[in-house]
Amino acid sequence: MKIIAAAALAMLAASATAIAQDDWPPASWTRPTEPFQLIGNIYYVGTEGLSSFLITGPEGHILIDGAMPQSAPQIIANIRKLGFEPHDVEYLLINHSHYDHAGGLAALKQATGAKLLASRADAPDLEAGKTLSRPELDGYPAVKVDRLIADGERITLGPIALTTISTPGHTAGSTSWTTTTAGKRVLFASSITVAGEKLIGNRDYPNVVADFRGTFAKLRAIDADVFLNFHPEAFDIEAKRAAQRGGKADAFVDPSETRRQVDQAAAGFEEELARQSASAGKP
Repeated sequence: MKIIAAAALAMLAASATAIAQDDWPPASWTRPTEPFQLIGNIYYVGTEGLSSFLITGPEGHILIDGAMPQSAPQIIANIRKLGFEPHDVEYLLINHSHYDHAGGLAALKQATGAKLLASRADAPDLEAGKTLSRPELDGYPAVKVDRLIADGERITLGPIALTTISTPGHTAGSTSWTTTTAGKRVLFASSITVAGEKLIGNRDYPNVVADFRGTFAKLRAIDADVFLNFHPEAFDIEAKRAAQRGGKADAFVDPSETRRQVDQAAAGFEEELARQSASAGKP
C-alpha cells in the first residue's frame, strides 16, 4: 500500500485551526461525531452535520465526500477509530462541488495518497477551488482530479462495485452512486435541493430546470433499500442511529424512502420555480 509522508498528516492537524469559524456555516457542519457502521461494509465517518462515507474492502477503501476544509482531520481520525488505515483509501469521490462537501478533499488526498474521481462538469470547480457557476459561495482548497467519471460508469476496487449516476441540478456535475452490500442496494444520493440556485435566466447554468427534472425522474426509477445523503438530517440519521443502538440491525433499511425523498424534493423545486418565475415577472 501507499507510504504517506508524516508531513501530510501534520498538515491535516494544522488545518483544524487555520480556518476561522463564522456564524455561517452551521456549527454542526464541523462538529465531531462518532463514526459507526451503517450497513455491511459502509461506515459513517463524517461530522455531525455533513456526511462522509467509507466503503471498505480487502484491496482498499473508497471515501465519498470531504466535508469542510477543517474537517479533514476529523474524518481521518474517524477512519482510524473504526480500525482502518487512511493510507488504504484508494479512491476519493465527491457528490458535488460546493465548499461544504469538497472543502476537505485536498487535505484528504494528500494524507491518504488516494486518487480523486469526479464528473466532467464538476472537475473545473474542484481544480479552481470554487463553484464557478455560484461565485457568491465560499471557495475551498483547490484539488487535482485524477480521473473523470461518467453516467453509468462502474467504479470497482476488488469486491467493491459502485455504479455512477449523473444527477445534475444542485450543480451541473452532481453525482450519485449505487452499490450492494449485505444483500441490500444502497443509494448515495447527491443533494437534490435548490439551495439558492437561480432557476430563471441563469446564464451560468442555462439547463438547470431541465437537469433538476431529469434527475428527479432518474432517481424515482431506482429501487434502493437504503437511502443515504450527504447532509445526515436528510436521511434522519439521529433517529435511525438511535434505533440501531437499540438493537434494530436494519435501522437504515427502508425501500420506500428514496421515492419519498425524491417526491419531496421535486415538490419543493416546483414551488421554488413558481416563486422565482412570479418574482421575475414583476415590474
